[in-house]
Formats: sequence, structure tokens, C-alpha cells
Amino acid sequence: MKKYLVSFAAAAAVIFSAAAFPAFSVGQYPDMNDDGAIDVFDMISARRDNLSDEQLGLLNDYILGKDVSFPKEEIEEPKVTTTAVTDEKTATTSTATTTVTTAEKSEITTTTTEEPAPDYTIDESCILEPKGTVHTGDGTFYGGGYVGGCAMLDPVSTDYWIVAMNLEDYNNAQLAGAYLEVTGELGTINMLVTDLLPEGKKGDLDLYVDAFPLIAPPEKGRVPVSWKIIPLDTAADAPVSYKYKEGSTEFWCGVQVRNHRYPITKLEYLDENGQFQEIQRRQYNYFESDKMGKGPFTFRITDIYGQVVVDENIPLSYDDTEIIQGHVQLPE
Repeated sequence: MKKYLVSFAAAAAVIFSAAAFPAFSVGQYPDMNDDGAIDVFDMISARRDNLSDEQLGLLNDYILGKDVSFPKEEIEEPKVTTTAVTDEKTATTSTATTTVTTAEKSEITTTTTEEPAPDYTIDESCILEPKGTVHTGDGTFYGGGYVGGCAMLDPVSTDYWIVAMNLEDYNNAQLAGAYLEVTGELGTINMLVTDLLPEGKKGDLDLYVDAFPLIAPPEKGRVPVSWKIIPLDTAADAPVSYKYKEGSTEFWCGVQVRNHRYPITKLEYLDENGQFQEIQRRQYNYFESDKMGKGPFTFRITDIYGQVVVDENIPLSYDDTEIIQGHVQLPE
């Protein structure tokens, strides 16, 4: 599941100028994207969520600037029932009758079930943003990224659409290899971050030239887009993997984590004293150290949501073309 395309060509009928729209509180209808504004991206989401023709019409009129009164959402009040115990040991409610025996001593108890705690550690200091955070910016297109991208993920499979990211969001390769859901006026596609867009402002993306027409008319050249980080599809049924940089030895090595479900914030190795040591990250998406030794290594990986996994018995390789499979994967 890679080059996905969700068509929203019908949404083109409501593409208008980039004027600001009145803000709504997060989660309030018709703010479909919970971003505090009503715009074309809400129309795209509304169609995707199969809103009724009447609701789509109201949203369309609102984006056009017409005076529209949206219906208030009806919230069903919770029903409160009272349970009583009579002399005959009979408990009654508004919906059922239950006989309570003398041995039960007329006692009715209520229990609640708590969700089990996750079986992995959370490092809150590494959390970049909540899952599902939506970013906005400008989308452009270019012809590179499959070979020689700044994320150094060669060889990049042509099964993926690829994209370059602005410097601020790329953040010293923190979002290298991130899998994005990118939405424009014509549709939504999934894209892999393989390169850098140095001149872009926060939120901006530079899409591969063949992918751009799937989200916007190419003659426009620069268009508004929204995007969010989603789980990498190949991580669903395979562990993380590792690739060592050319020239790696027991005296110095560069290691790259691949096939991670979510982008990586921190990589650490277990030293000879049993302490985890953070490995310095480079802009070109390798973690480098001259203190790791000859391996095998125990790595601790922390993603941008603070989720932590430990991967043991990872060998050092002097072959910079070898992809070494790990044993763990980051949680969903």
C-alpha cells in the first residue's frame, strides 16, 4: 500500500481566493479539520466523510461568503436512573427488574474497567507533537529525491511518491523518512520525506513532479497544502532496520535507522557500563559516534511521540550497502 490516491476532483468547484475565513472553535461543526478555520480543506474532508448534500451545500455557501446559519449539533443527555431495594429484595430501574436474594444482602455494586497501561515506555521530553497534527503551507514541485536526497535513503523505491521538506520542520533530519498524508485541492496522496527544501518556510513541501498533478493543477505551480504524519505502511509487518555509513569501523561509525513506523527523535546505544548513551545526529540522517566499539549493539530508539523501544544484538557491518534487520517496531 504505497502510492495511494483519494480523488476529490469535485472539490475543485469550491476553490476560491486565499482570503481568511471566520474561525470556529476546535471540533465545532463545520470545522471538519479541527484547525480553527473554515476553508476548502474542510470541504474536502466533508466529502470524504460523506456528509449529506444539505450539509455540503451549507458549507459551500459559507465558503462563498453567504450568510449561512448552521444547525446546532444535538447532544443526547445521558439518562440517569435510580436503583432502589425494597423489602422484598427487588431492585428496579427504568429499563429492567432484577431480583436480589437475601444472601446478596441487598447490595448492588458498580465497577469500572481501566484501560491497561501501554507495554512500552514514553519519554515525554522527546514528544514533538500530538499524533494526527495537521500542518499547512505551500506546495510546489521538482524533479529530484529518488536518488541523492538529503535524507540519504537511497535506494528509494519508486513505489512511493516522494517529497522534500522545509528546513524548520525537517529539523536536523528529525523528519527524514517520515510518511506524510498530503492534501491539496484535487485530492490526497501519501508521500515519503527523502529530501530537503532549504528555501521553504515552515509547512512548505516540494512534491515530486509526477505527484503534484494528483493534488493540484500543475499550471498553478504553487498551491496551499495540508499534511500530517501517518504510520509508514511497511512497518506494519516488518521490524526497524539499520544501515551503516561508508567507512564505519569499531573506532567510528555512522548508523541510520530505517523502516521506522514514525520519525525518530533519539537513538542511543548501551555502553560497557550498562548505561545508554545518546548518539549525535547529523543533518544527512545518520547517527555518528567514535565510542560505540565493535558491537554487537543494543539500541534504544525514541520516536517523535516519545515512544521507546529497545533493540538488542545488532551487529556492526563494514558493508555500507547492507540493510540489517532489527527485532522490534515502534508502537502504533
